[in-house]
Amino acid sequence: MSIAQLSISELDKSLVSKEFLYDPYPILNRLREEDPVHWSDSIGGWIVTRYDDIITTFRDVCRYSNEGRLARAVEYLPAETRAKFKPFEDHYRTKGLLHSDPPDHTRLRSLVTKALTVTVVEAMRPRIQQIVNEALDRVQDKREMDIIADLAIVLPFSVLAEILGTPAADQHLFKKWADSLLAFQGVNKPGEHILDRSQTALIEIKAYLSQLVVERRRQPREDLITKLVLAESEGERLSEPELLNTCITLLVAGHETTTSLIGNGLYLLLRHHDQWQHLKNDSSLLGTAIEEILRYESPVARQPRLMKEDTELGGRPIQAGQMVFQMLNSANRDPAYFSDPDCFDIQRQKSRHIAFGNGIHFCVGAALARAEAQVVFRTVIERMPELQLKDERPDWDIEKPNSRMLHTLAVTF
Repeated sequence: MSIAQLSISELDKSLVSKEFLYDPYPILNRLREEDPVHWSDSIGGWIVTRYDDIITTFRDVCRYSNEGRLARAVEYLPAETRAKFKPFEDHYRTKGLLHSDPPDHTRLRSLVTKALTVTVVEAMRPRIQQIVNEALDRVQDKREMDIIADLAIVLPFSVLAEILGTPAADQHLFKKWADSLLAFQGVNKPGEHILDRSQTALIEIKAYLSQLVVERRRQPREDLITKLVLAESEGERLSEPELLNTCITLLVAGHETTTSLIGNGLYLLLRHHDQWQHLKNDSSLLGTAIEEILRYESPVARQPRLMKEDTELGGRPIQAGQMVFQMLNSANRDPAYFSDPDCFDIQRQKSRHIAFGNGIHFCVGAALARAEAQVVFRTVIERMPELQLKDERPDWDIEKPNSRMLHTLAVTF
């Protein structure tokens, strides 16, 4: 049975299917047209698919809250079972960069943005270029590589390690922890085995970072962890839980978007041969190409918000305590804002995509992600102009519903 023949209730069941995670757009298109603010029994929250409605949920931070939203993942459990996940719940009820509203969010964000200004990012370009060159050097003689493992993961973790001041040799730990922490997000009632995996990762990463904090207090360095340890904003230091929460956010969210942007981007360019040729012929298209990649396959597919007050959205009554999921990949293909939205066109002008969010929660690392992507695409074109996919079928990673990224991307050159 085709998507067009399914009822809305049947579509809802499909929202948690593997088929949806492989290709969400046919279902999202129907919901956006027929039920743009949709209550999903399958996910356990409201699914918002229209651009305008999602902008409302970003800007109305008094009602659509970031605080405590991920802690809701354990609230459906019986009391005895829920008690086993106290470390998990305590962490996600702690305020941090992504888990707070103003005024706390304003205070925390101001500390991080100082380390990721456009000036700071531009100064990092030579080091980004060096990391990319070294990654490609390692595979040059093989004439093939996995873009994800050999480049798209290596680069952001290497850059983050230097920004935060963590040992480069520990990157494999960050990847394992990040995957585990993202596994429960995107649905409102994750299984206990997934929660257990995420809690284990939390305990391990907090112990690891706590040791680094102790070391930085004793012996400060020129890195972000030191700056956060020593920073004062409006006369108030970060508490230890806030500091750890923010560092975990930077390690997890700080790599995922860039990994996705690089992997999705090279897949889309190589899959659309005419677009790849356009970019090779005209490097001035690099900027619009990156924005089109972000729009067409948004790295963050969905974001949750927790309702603080009763309200109405798209004519639907939404109650305090309910979850709202912003389907960013749907908003970025809304025909009300993008002409021919299912067409991948690197020459698209004035793209108003919201792949990096909107308003006060606009991604703090957006400039860094864009800079890393620019260096990667330019270098790959220069060094490997005959790059080709080994298989045009995408190998989407479906273990993390919030993220739109590839598990592998095999190429030859």
